[in-house]
Amino acid sequence: MRYLTLLASLMCMALSVSAAKADRRVAFVVGNGSYKNVAQLPNPPIDAKAMAATLRNVGFEVIEGSNLSRDQMTEKLLDFGRKAQGSDIALFYYAGHGIAVSGTNYLLPVDADIKSEMDVKLGAAINIDLTLEQTMGDAKVKLVFLDACRDNPFAAKIKSNAATRSVNVQSGLAEMKSGEGTLIAFATGPGQTALDGQEGNNSPFTRALIDNITKPGVEIQQAMTSVRAQVNEETRKGQLPWGHTNLTGSVYLNQAPTTQVANAAPTAAGIVPAAAGDGVELEYWRSVKESNKPEELNAYLTAYPNGQFKALALARLAAIKSGASTATRTLNAGVDPATFTDEATQVTEDQIGLDKNKRRDVQRRLTALGFDTKQTGIFNDETRSVLKRWQTARGYPSSGYLNKNQHKALLAEIVAAPATASDTSQKPARRASAPPPSGAPAPQPRSSPGDAAGAAFVGGVVGGMMGGMFRR
Repeated sequence: MRYLTLLASLMCMALSVSAAKADRRVAFVVGNGSYKNVAQLPNPPIDAKAMAATLRNVGFEVIEGSNLSRDQMTEKLLDFGRKAQGSDIALFYYAGHGIAVSGTNYLLPVDADIKSEMDVKLGAAINIDLTLEQTMGDAKVKLVFLDACRDNPFAAKIKSNAATRSVNVQSGLAEMKSGEGTLIAFATGPGQTALDGQEGNNSPFTRALIDNITKPGVEIQQAMTSVRAQVNEETRKGQLPWGHTNLTGSVYLNQAPTTQVANAAPTAAGIVPAAAGDGVELEYWRSVKESNKPEELNAYLTAYPNGQFKALALARLAAIKSGASTATRTLNAGVDPATFTDEATQVTEDQIGLDKNKRRDVQRRLTALGFDTKQTGIFNDETRSVLKRWQTARGYPSSGYLNKNQHKALLAEIVAAPATASDTSQKPARRASAPPPSGAPAPQPRSSPGDAAGAAFVGGVVGGMMGGMFRR
């Protein structure tokens, strides 16, 4: 009976989350770096992938691409334009080469080969103003982030082929004005150039965006103030992001729906009270429940002094103050301390070199620990969700991706489960030669399919709850 009650509660929570995320959010995210006719940029594809993951985590449907040709960019933009029609928030992010000619800004596909101003204006590049107007025109809120303020790689060619008249070709991008309900942000000021960052890493501007724009309870214009400060400090005042804002209300990417927050009046302490409704409170709690920052948990308690998660918030605060439980510390004995702080991304997972067999091995180990997932050798959304539960339960940063330290910790935690009867294409995984660390749980035999399903369900729920209580 208790299992049925718990299941019913979880179903209600899921419905509440759906209600809280009723607003439609659509994003276009593209990073171009592998240029064919000018110097390549190593980081824009990495920037785009990280930004896409960040936006998906706060409910955006993302149209994503990397190293796109002119035709591929047009195809993605058409898809974005269709899906962004009538959306509550439409977001446009681009990293790569961009140029300004005669005061108009253009984005460059990777196959661009520009020799003159005519090439630019007749379609070799993407006109930003026209693109934004056509794809985002009727969205309620429009957010534009352009990490495209590098040196103009075609400037010399364009000028040399305009001998009969003067052509204004800028180094960076030209100033743009935002229409109603729009925020436009550049990596640096008009006519200036921005840094691409160290190879294999994010640019300073994109890194600051990822760090700030989806913080729980932070309004987008406040977030951009933090972005400017972070980039300015990181580049030692060598780069200062610039923007133009014409928003007509408060916009939160990680809190209550925009319309509810915008209509709320600030309290005397300057805190915007959370909108009424169980779904909104649940969404707020989900955004902070795994936080290691007491101020974020205290913000929830301030907004919901008698909220349904008050006891959990207080327990989480106590856990942060005193550290992880004895059981969690024992389980993680001998684990590299960096495992608890280093974020895992698609890039760090790619560095492990997991082929299909090794991915299946990861899935078997997770299943043997009670974090049940299908052993397909493909990391789909279901596996990502299970990885997040395992990471949370162990106190690791919860991203759904692995890095080398986390993979090593998983391998040491438990021997691989043997292949199932249905997995005829693969041999049973070898058992690890070294025993699991002291205190690590031994895999338990499963007596029947029904028992296995029940154990997996309870293990997943308990793992998630333990992670929410004891994550460092």
